[in-house]
Amino acid sequence: MPDLETGRHRLPLLAVSQAQKEITHNEALVLIDALIHIAVENTQSVPPAVTDVDNGKCWLIGAAASGLWANRSGQIAIWTGGSWRFAVPQNGMRLWNKSEEQQSHYVAGQWSNAPLISLPVGGAFIDAEARAALTTILQYLRSIGMCAS
Repeated sequence: MPDLETGRHRLPLLAVSQAQKEITHNEALVLIDALIHIAVENTQSVPPAVTDVDNGKCWLIGAAASGLWANRSGQIAIWTGGSWRFAVPQNGMRLWNKSEEQQSHYVAGQWSNAPLISLPVGGAFIDAEARAALTTILQYLRSIGMCAS
């Protein structure tokens, strides 16, 4: 019998003649809700103190994770109001880190932040228009989280 979950994000699938289908369906909806346009509160290695008010919030699990997050470094922790759900990242996944105000992407088993690119300065010949254009582009990329500030 094939696995009863999707291939990419491992969302649970309903089985023929399954009792209490709403449990499986609701579990899939919780994961979909967290994974579409992922926005994490922060990167942490230990679970934060959470309450029911934090229902649906996500965190990126940092290195050397401990406690309930042990052995889950790099995964996304989702608080569901009573327990933690975890999502394993897939290549190409992107997320928004609210505390860093920066986008991260997952490639080859690693989360990477956008690079820090300095504004153009110095040089033997200064082209003010080109420098202004580059500055505008960099400011825009920083504003959408594509470059570090």
